[in-house]
Amino acid sequence: MSIMIILILLLIPACMLVGSWMFISCRIWFHILAMVSAYVFGIISALAVNDILRDDTVFMTNIHGVFNNQLFLLSGGYLGCYGIYLMWRRLLVEIRKE
Repeated sequence: MSIMIILILLLIPACMLVGSWMFISCRIWFHILAMVSAYVFGIISALAVNDILRDDTVFMTNIHGVFNNQLFLLSGGYLGCYGIYLMWRRLLVEIRKE
């Protein structure tokens, strides 16, 4: 499982980078997906914290239940890959300038 996670973190941002060079519309879709993922991630996080505060339960043990939400994990995973993609893109743009 660890090797699969490492490979995904290497391959998906690289594919995103190649896709953004080949098709301009890919960049727009990557940004749109990132915005939707950020909203989903934030809403699920806020609702989980709100439930814990409303129920007056122990924060440290109950907040980890949010990791069972597949949508939360998917949106967080995409944001991680998107962040790496943006860093690679920025680095390569800076290298091209010089």
